[in-house]
Amino acid sequence: MAEIPDAVKKCAGMLKGTKSDTEKFAALFMVTKLVKGKDCTVAAKKLLFEAIGFNFLKKLLSSKDLPNDCPPLVYKSVALSILTCFCQEEELATHKDMLEAIPTLLEIVETADDDDYDDNLIVVSEAYSCLKSIATYEPGQNALLAMGAIPKMSQIYSAQSFQTDEALHLIVLLVDKFGAESWSDDPKPFHALVQRIALDMETDHSERKYDLCKVLSSILKTCRRDVVFNSLEGEIWPESLFKGCGDILKSKIGPKQREPTLQLIATILQVLGIQWVFMDEQKSFFLVLLGLAAIEVRMQMDEKKLETTFKNSDLLTNCFVILELCIKHMASDQVDLDAKEKQTTYTALKGAFNQVLAVLTRVSNDKIKDSDKPRERKFIFAIVRILSAWLAQETTAMRPAIYKLLPFMFKVANESFHSLKTWRAGSREGEQPVDVLRIMLPALCHLAVEDDARKVIFTFKQDEVLLELLEFYFSIAHYKRPPVPRAERLKRMNEPDPVPTPKQLEEMKDAREAIVSLCNILMNFTVLEPKRAEDSPLFASILKFVVENLPELKDTSDNLVMNGHLSVLGLLLLKQQAHKVKKNDFSFCRYLQATIRFLWDAYNIDESIDPTALVVSIAYKEHWMEISELWFLGMQTMCGVLPLVPWISEFAIESGWAEGIVQTLKKVKIGTLPANVKSAYEDFLSQLVDVNADVVAVLKKADALRVCRNHRMMDLGKKLFGD
Repeated sequence: MAEIPDAVKKCAGMLKGTKSDTEKFAALFMVTKLVKGKDCTVAAKKLLFEAIGFNFLKKLLSSKDLPNDCPPLVYKSVALSILTCFCQEEELATHKDMLEAIPTLLEIVETADDDDYDDNLIVVSEAYSCLKSIATYEPGQNALLAMGAIPKMSQIYSAQSFQTDEALHLIVLLVDKFGAESWSDDPKPFHALVQRIALDMETDHSERKYDLCKVLSSILKTCRRDVVFNSLEGEIWPESLFKGCGDILKSKIGPKQREPTLQLIATILQVLGIQWVFMDEQKSFFLVLLGLAAIEVRMQMDEKKLETTFKNSDLLTNCFVILELCIKHMASDQVDLDAKEKQTTYTALKGAFNQVLAVLTRVSNDKIKDSDKPRERKFIFAIVRILSAWLAQETTAMRPAIYKLLPFMFKVANESFHSLKTWRAGSREGEQPVDVLRIMLPALCHLAVEDDARKVIFTFKQDEVLLELLEFYFSIAHYKRPPVPRAERLKRMNEPDPVPTPKQLEEMKDAREAIVSLCNILMNFTVLEPKRAEDSPLFASILKFVVENLPELKDTSDNLVMNGHLSVLGLLLLKQQAHKVKKNDFSFCRYLQATIRFLWDAYNIDESIDPTALVVSIAYKEHWMEISELWFLGMQTMCGVLPLVPWISEFAIESGWAEGIVQTLKKVKIGTLPANVKSAYEDFLSQLVDVNADVVAVLKKADALRVCRNHRMMDLGKKLFGD
């Protein structure tokens, strides 16, 4: 007890010896003086806190049953003054009794506008001070969340009560800690809060505007995006943010203003999508924003020390988000830019990405590349990600430097992929890792056709990781009912299959897109590296994966494009590995059935308004832009496979496909059959006749003579009927 001053011991003794509330209250004035003294240690404060007894302080804060010789506000003020001093120590700020005071403190700040407080606003200020101190520590944060502090503070700010910036500070502190967990399923409180802040940001032209940008960014970053996005109808805060940010972009701003503005815009785009920048149906906001982000990247990465660049990683990452979304939007041809705008934009982007490439090259040769600091790793991932987004669109520039840098980019991307894989297989705690390798896939589609790039890919065994990636994303795209514990199987036998959640549906959609990109990359490898595709054990594994998994896919519209890509990839690999396929392999037979079904179902006359017109089937029509070339490649590859694996022709006969083609074409009006479709069918039927003599009788019986005459299929006619 030596560290406790005598005056504190004496005061604690007096407090414990008091016989009435009035005596104890009188002693509190002595406590107020002591706790503010420089000699009052944590132990001394704890002794005084326990001597007063929390129940007495609580009574002063909330009870109406107090001596009449003093207004209740004075009691509250004294109690809060003491609590504020105690709260500065972690041991007391997280004390069970202090946490129990939270509802009372919240009640005081919630009623800050009451007439009672008009003459003594210090009471409200000290209540906020206590709450801020409690919110500094994890037990306090957990208690504040559990007691509804976020919705209460949101209500205070929305109503523009006294000291609302204090409420905002508390909200930001808590949402930074709890993320999406901060918000309930009801989006109304969130919308009301953001609307109020957005209006303030739009109309405030002082430096506070940029503080509000930071606040909005923190709040939007943690929102439940699906809930918020799906409840936007009737909300005007996106428009307020558009006007507020537009005003900033039109004015002269320095670094202190640019950083919070770009941070806010990057966050808004992640919540609302790129369409937000076209809210006024003009392209001026888009062009100014893209130019500003590109210039910022160029300035921050221009010949500076790597340490300096890494210090500005938050700002640069926000610029990367903006640039990535802008580049993707331009690639979709949804922005109508004139020649001058295109040139200006391209020049700005090229300047920025030359610097990105230069910095990443320096990183790859610097010790920082092996840093295990999460912030630095995250920034390296972000640089590889944005460069990959640019390479997906810019398919010619910077090639020698890119080939040199590819091994390092693969190393970083593979690390991020394996982090995600581990996270999904584990408890899924913390923030979900970003898969940079998944983001690299569109760029790899282009690189796969370049000899130098393929050389790097195979030298560093990146093709092996791509198969691992294919297996991983297929497990997400092909949603299965979670396994039921054995003890519960009988009880749950008749339960309907659980429906995927909106988040799972989004993940499945992204996984399907990843598989399509992977198939395109692997198709390019197969066609351009035929010897490798024939001999490599890895390509044998890829074919095995396709053969075993394609038949498992559900026959749904969502799966059609992925189904087609896997079917045709299988055919291309089969062409190279025909000698390895056995006729009695059951899984291979199932694969063939699925592939024939994909090729067969594309065209029909049953769904046409005109019963003599061949049309793309309704199921395929929605996706035909994505799979028309794939269908023709599939038909062409099937023709190439038939001589190598002749017994596939038996499937074409037994399934009714060959006969079905003839019967369909027989009904098609003369002169209306598209030349490319005619060629695809004629080549296929001709190849069938060449490899299997039994086909002739089947086609003749289906009236192939009329088909050959009507559609001038001369080659097929000669094979079936001679000259």
